[in-house]
Amino acid sequence: MKAKKLIVGMAVFSFAGLLLGGCGADDNNTGSSSTSESTSQTSASDSATTESSEATVVAGEPMQDGTYRLEEKNYKNDYRVTFEITVKDGKIVESKYDNVNADGESKTENTEYNETMKEKAGISPEEFIPKFNEELVAAQSPSSIEVVSGATHSFDSFQNYAQQLIQAAQAGNTETIEIDNGADLKDGTYTLEEKNYSNGYRVVFSMTVADGKISESNYDYLNEAGESKKDDASYNENMEAKSGTSPEEFIPNFNEAFVSAVNAEDGSVADMDVVSGATHSFHSFVIYAQQLLNAAEKGDQTTIEVDNFVTE
Repeated sequence: MKAKKLIVGMAVFSFAGLLLGGCGADDNNTGSSSTSESTSQTSASDSATTESSEATVVAGEPMQDGTYRLEEKNYKNDYRVTFEITVKDGKIVESKYDNVNADGESKTENTEYNETMKEKAGISPEEFIPKFNEELVAAQSPSSIEVVSGATHSFDSFQNYAQQLIQAAQAGNTETIEIDNGADLKDGTYTLEEKNYSNGYRVVFSMTVADGKISESNYDYLNEAGESKKDDASYNENMEAKSGTSPEEFIPNFNEAFVSAVNAEDGSVADMDVVSGATHSFHSFVIYAQQLLNAAEKGDQTTIEVDNFVTE
């Protein structure tokens, strides 16, 4: 039986006017926002924005107005994630990401925790949680937000969950998303595919789990003929000259590093090293990989079809 496809959306904007659309995105940097208040909520009116001409979206469903929620099922170190975004006129106008305990108290209010983490990592929840919320509203895309040094694991989790909420908003699905975080991976093959081609390619990603471990990762960019971007000599040469790396290098790197990182004791996608010159592709990979891991935690082998935005 043909697998049922969940049509969702990926807010990674690919610019068709560039010779190397994905590569151009890797060179983009998003300015960081700052806050003087310990708040776990940000609205559009609170965020600093810069004026820019918006590209025309030629593929990918817009977000539907409404409030979308996600919650982790399990507590880790006495906290779990709760996350809510509000969409108005097709834009995220409010982001409320937080880590709460069984009493509903925010990690931003735990003085001892904040002081300890600040001393060890150089940053604390009362700093990075508001920062995450501000930057999502400003950027509208989790893959466009800069990594927060000292909070890498939280950052990668935030990106993943933000993307899932954006996907729900594209589908207009206001049912709360439940994440069975920390559950054992269920054996099987889990697949994610982009729906739309950008510069002639789309992502196809499958992950196989055997005996509770990832046995294989197959992440790739394919054209309509099913040919890999790794085999496009012209594309690889152009990107190598421009960015210092190419798909024939970073695609195998992503797959190998992913398997190694997640299969390690207490391993995580966040333990992967960013590939210089392919930063945007790397963060997109991490977001997709984490969605497949969430699917494997539930044992849900439904193919995830990503209705990715393409602009020109």
